[in-house]
Amino acid sequence: MTFPISRRELLARSGTGLGLLGLAGLLGDRAVARPPAANPLAARAAHFAPKAKHVIHLFMNGGPSQVDTFDPKPSLEKYHGQQPPGAGLRTERRTGGLYKSPFAFKRCGQSGIEVSEIFPEIGKCIDDICVVRSMHTDIPNHEPGLLLMTCGNTQPIRPSMGSWLLYGLGTENQNLPGFVVLCPGKPVVGPALWNNSFLPGVFQGCHIQNLDPKRVIDHIRNGNLTPATQRQQLDLLNGLNRMHLERRAGDDQLDARIQSLEMAFRMQTEATDAFDVNKEPVRVREQYGKGYFADACLSARRLVERGVRMVQVFYGNGQPWDDHGDVANGHRNKAKDSDKAVAALLRDLKARGLLDETLVLWGGEFGRTPTSEGSNGRDHNNHGFSVWMAGGGVKGGMAYGATDEFGFAAVEKKVHVHDLHATILHQLGLDHEKLTYHYSGRDFRLTDVSGVVVKDILK
Repeated sequence: MTFPISRRELLARSGTGLGLLGLAGLLGDRAVARPPAANPLAARAAHFAPKAKHVIHLFMNGGPSQVDTFDPKPSLEKYHGQQPPGAGLRTERRTGGLYKSPFAFKRCGQSGIEVSEIFPEIGKCIDDICVVRSMHTDIPNHEPGLLLMTCGNTQPIRPSMGSWLLYGLGTENQNLPGFVVLCPGKPVVGPALWNNSFLPGVFQGCHIQNLDPKRVIDHIRNGNLTPATQRQQLDLLNGLNRMHLERRAGDDQLDARIQSLEMAFRMQTEATDAFDVNKEPVRVREQYGKGYFADACLSARRLVERGVRMVQVFYGNGQPWDDHGDVANGHRNKAKDSDKAVAALLRDLKARGLLDETLVLWGGEFGRTPTSEGSNGRDHNNHGFSVWMAGGGVKGGMAYGATDEFGFAAVEKKVHVHDLHATILHQLGLDHEKLTYHYSGRDFRLTDVSGVVVKDILK
C-alpha cells in the first residue's frame, strides 16, 4: 500500500494542532539511534537506590561573580587596586588591579556560612544549602562554557543533562514532558543547551517561553475541533503509522513518534493546568514575588510535584549575569529580582516534603575575575567559581572546597563540571560511567571520559 501524502503532511493538514508542538526532534526525518520498542519515556529503575527523583537547575546564565555572592575574600579589600601577586592565570580580556567586592558578607544560619548581602533570603536558607566554592571549568567563554555545564562537552554535538536523565530514568508523568526548560527567549547557544543530539528525539527538552497557561505551548489546544474529533484523527494517524511500522520491523523510532503524539494529545489538559500559577493560594504567589523568574520558580515546583524529571530555569535570555561594566548595580539588581523566588522555592519544596527528593542546583557557566574590567566590572573566569546545591541527599549548611585568597582559582578540593555532573547523576541513582549510549562507533556519556562523584558533600 502506498499513500499519496506523507505522514508529516497528513499531520500538518489534520488540524489537530499536535504537529505544531515543540517535538521537532521526534518528528524529524534525520536518522538517529533508536530507543527501546516499549514506551521510551516510561519510568525505569535506576542503577542503584536513588536519593533524589527530580532536578531543578536554576541557571544564572552569564556567569555570576563568586567573590560577590558566596565566596568572600577579605584580601580583595586589603589589596584593592593592586596587581595580584604571581597570579599567572590567563583571562579572556586584559583586566586591571584587584577589585574589592562592593557588597558586605554576613554569616547566616546555624552553620555561619558567609553570604553576600544581596541574597538576604537565600542566606536564611543556608543551612539547607551546600556551597561548592572550588568549581572550575575549561574555557572562559559563554558558548563553550554553557555547553559544558549543560551537556558535558564544549562542542554543540552532545545530549544535554536533562536528556541523559530522561534516557536513563524515563519520567513519572506521561502527560507532561519529562524535561522542561523555562526561559523567556533564548540564552546564548539556544536550543543546543537542551537538545537530545544523538539520543532519540523523545528525550529532548521542551522549551517554554511564555508562562501564560493559555499560551504556554503554541497550538496545544485546537479551538475548531472537539477533543473527541481530535481523538478520532489521532487514532487514524496512529493506525497509519502502525501499518507502516508492521512493514518496517524493528523501527523503534517510528514507535517513539506514535508515543510522542499520544503524549501531545494528553498534554492539552495537564500542561495548561501545571503552568497555571494562579491556582496557587495568594500567600504562596506572594512568597515567590512577581515577574517571569518568580513564576518560573513556582512553575518548577508545580512540575516536579507532577513527576517531571528535570526542570531547567534560565534566569533570562541572552547572558544577563555578564556584568563586564558594572558588577555593583548589575548583580544587585539581578539578586533583588531572584533572591526572594529562589528562597521561596526552597522553603516551598521543604514544606511539601519535596526537597528531600528534589536536587536544586544554582549557578552559572563560570565565575568572574577578582580583578577589575573597566572601572567596576569583572571579566569571565573559568579557573574558580561557586555553585550551590540543596536537597536531594546533599548536606546542608556546608561550604566545600576553596579558591585562593583572591578568589581567582580553585585550590582546595577542586570540582570540575564533570565531577558535578557525576554527583548529580549519582544522587538520582545513576552510575555516570554506566549511563552510556553507543553512537558512531563508540560509547558516549555525559561525563565524557572523566568525572568523580563528590561524596564528601553527600549525606
